[in-house]
Amino acid sequence: MTSASKTGAREKLLDAAMMVIRERGYGASTVDEICAAAGVTKGAFFHHFPSKEDLAIAAAAHFGAMADGFFATAPYRSLTTAADRVLGYVAFRKAILRGELAEFTCLFGTLVQETYDSHPAIRAACDQHMSDHVAMITADIALAMRENRIKADWTPESLAFHIQAVLQGSFIYAKVKQGTKIAEDCLDHLTAYLVTIFKTKET
Repeated sequence: MTSASKTGAREKLLDAAMMVIRERGYGASTVDEICAAAGVTKGAFFHHFPSKEDLAIAAAAHFGAMADGFFATAPYRSLTTAADRVLGYVAFRKAILRGELAEFTCLFGTLVQETYDSHPAIRAACDQHMSDHVAMITADIALAMRENRIKADWTPESLAFHIQAVLQGSFIYAKVKQGTKIAEDCLDHLTAYLVTIFKTKET
């Protein structure tokens, strides 16, 4: 097996793991199913990953890196004010509620719901990447508070976590209801709340 084919197999496994786990959950996803979705052999799987847990941890990092790049270049990042960027972030999250549920729901949320107690290493990986994302939003909230001279008894980080809690909850209800309407409504309510905080027009 050449170096290039080894790299290709690993990437295929990571991509397949992200989709299969989001579709079926961690517990219900088998190595055989992930290999089949990736189009690689079980031998190739164990060449790259000692276990399904190791694959899940690597898939979390893979998903996190993809998300970092995706949001770093999203259109809302070019908005002038920090408040507009916070509102634009939520609008962007609503805009990408498209396709099958597994295509827009969060791998971290899916993983951690199942594994927070049984697989602490997976929980820790999800915590790291979810916290990194919160830090990105926190920076804009903190700047928006300075720009608008907002003084509050809450912190920028706590609001960033609230935004993520609404998002993760909306994903759960999208799965329950088998559609995006309830998630879109949740994000509309979140936007209305943020507008009252920043006293700015919706982006």
